[in-house]
Amino acid sequence: DVQLQAFGGGSVQAGGSLRLSCAASGFNWDDYAIGWFRQAPGKEGEHVSCMSSRDSSPGYADSVRGRFTMSSDNAKNMVYLQMESLKPEDTAVYYCAARSNPYGSARSNDYRYWGQGTLVTVSS
Repeated sequence: DVQLQAFGGGSVQAGGSLRLSCAASGFNWDDYAIGWFRQAPGKEGEHVSCMSSRDSSPGYADSVRGRFTMSSDNAKNMVYLQMESLKPEDTAVYYCAARSNPYGSARSNDYRYWGQGTLVTVSS
């Protein structure tokens, strides 16, 4: 079974950093893509980043490009989201998700498998 679990959230002041981790298992990394999404209180979910198994260059939403970095360690079944220069508007529950397609997508509906989220709170 495909399983994902995001962790590493917490509270940080604006300008600070956090690294989120996603433990992912139960699938062939060559055939799947991983994405990070977030949902702020009272708002719709938003794509943050995604990584294709066929391309080592992740894609990012405009709102986080240059501040967030997505990476993976396939040998450890882990995906990471390094978040720098955090802003209060980055406050959200962050989720990692997987789709049975080697190419990433910014559409949440394209992902079948989702982990429990981890809350990131950025105070001003």
